[in-house]
Amino acid sequence: MRNILMIISLCALVAHAGCESHREHHVEETTFIVTSPVRMDTTITEDYVSQIHSIQHIELRAQERGFLEKIYVDEGQFVKKGQLLFQIMPRLYEAELKKAQAEVNFAEIEYQNTKQLADKNIVAPNELAMARSKLEKAKAERALAQVHLSFTQIRAPFDGIIDRFHVRQGSLLEEGELLTTLSDNSKMWVYYNVPEAEYLDYRAKVKKDSSIQVGLLMANHKMFPYPGVVQTIEADFNHETGNIPFRATFPNPDGLLRHGETGNIRMTVPLKGALLIPQKTTYEVMDKKYVYLVDDQGIIHARQITVSAEMPHLYAVQSGLTEKDHILLEGLRLVRDNEQIKYNVVAPQKAIAQLHLYAE
Repeated sequence: MRNILMIISLCALVAHAGCESHREHHVEETTFIVTSPVRMDTTITEDYVSQIHSIQHIELRAQERGFLEKIYVDEGQFVKKGQLLFQIMPRLYEAELKKAQAEVNFAEIEYQNTKQLADKNIVAPNELAMARSKLEKAKAERALAQVHLSFTQIRAPFDGIIDRFHVRQGSLLEEGELLTTLSDNSKMWVYYNVPEAEYLDYRAKVKKDSSIQVGLLMANHKMFPYPGVVQTIEADFNHETGNIPFRATFPNPDGLLRHGETGNIRMTVPLKGALLIPQKTTYEVMDKKYVYLVDDQGIIHARQITVSAEMPHLYAVQSGLTEKDHILLEGLRLVRDNEQIKYNVVAPQKAIAQLHLYAE
């Protein structure tokens, strides 16, 4: 029995040694792909949270006190400039206008009579001047009454869309009370905040009196079909955030955008002489990014890097690498620090061009 156990143990040891030899041989035969960083000019796309505003968005308020007699439009309706929107009960102001007109008629007759007498030297010139002043005063009061009467009609000051009503027909309005708002959505102003460093890059790239086009990613994650133009930069930085507000103007011929919407401005920023590596060459440890450097003897070394910008499939490296370094492109999970490997070098341009072929 003892001899049988010894023979079984010996066979197991031989089999295990054979498996280990096969695994080591397999590892030794694995050839990894290595590439290098490449320095080139490129662009990145930056997204900025934005607020969308109509180029004109105003409040319509009652200019006179009275009952709201008639509403001629509906909420959300498109109206034309000069269109009648609301009618405040005008009877009091109509009566005031009639009274003012009567005062003008009386002053006109009095002035004509005084003028005839003055022409015959029956009355002094001063009396004629007083009659003329009285007539002018009556005309001024009539004009004022006409203005008050016109205030009972609320008309659209420009083409736009009516917002929600804050009053209903029959409401007693006080002077200055809010009726609704009116928005001109033919063009939209989109505001977003830009950090100081990116503002300086923008000013260095864009010459005075020129502009740059931007895109708008809407809340449904679709791009707005018309590009916008950055036309305005505010005067001061926000000292708490270090940002400065930009304003881009977008055409809105289909009326898709409305006042108060949100979105993301998408702006293309140039990168001059950026050092680029494939994203797949990196791994993270405690929110820090690393790559595996491969030296001339094929020894793996972990190297921490700092990323300055992110693009599809690529990182722009700020520090930690040079163009002469070799970095592991594939098989990061199969190697360990200070391990020796066999590798083939792939030109960085080829590695970048074929990134879509590689799968994690």
